[in-house]
Amino acid sequence: MQAIEKTATASPKRYSLEEYFDLEEQAEYKSEFHDGEIVAMTGASIDHNRLSRNLIVLLTAALKGKRFEPFIGNMKVWIEKYRKITYPDVLAIDGEPQFYNNRKDTLTNPCLVIEVLSKSTMEDDQTEKFKRYRSLDSLQEYVLVNQYDIEVQLYTRTNEGFWQYRTYESLEDTVRLTSIETDITVAEIYEGIEWETQES
Repeated sequence: MQAIEKTATASPKRYSLEEYFDLEEQAEYKSEFHDGEIVAMTGASIDHNRLSRNLIVLLTAALKGKRFEPFIGNMKVWIEKYRKITYPDVLAIDGEPQFYNNRKDTLTNPCLVIEVLSKSTMEDDQTEKFKRYRSLDSLQEYVLVNQYDIEVQLYTRTNEGFWQYRTYESLEDTVRLTSIETDITVAEIYEGIEWETQES
């Protein structure tokens, strides 16, 4: 009988948080930490960047002089329950920042997280990523902005701890962000986005 040769499948290398932070400080690109695995982030389209820019400009102007502070996508968030570190596209905090292990680049207390949907991350943003984010006691709202169509999805935590869902699909709509006591219009969010015209 001929012997069957078996080849072992190498399991991915697992890293400690300290190793991740060391590698991230030296890397030329951003990566997330997923419970021991380091996952490289893909590049973003021009419309993704435009939407993120619009959102941070709107929130910075609206929150000036208030107790809330917005941040763009270079700030990490530590999700302790799932041992994950993510880079939200836009986030805001209520009051003083709280940091993981005194690291000034890794927050633990976002009250608002906004993700711009990309084809490569859309499914995760709408399911598992939301599940992870809502484990944070500080999080009051989670917003998904579609870069391919006019659609803003808003999840708001109620006083009873449930999540209420709303969607906005018209440029005339106004999105009420109760977590930061601010209104922004859908038209402002999508300013500068050039939609492809459909021939009839």
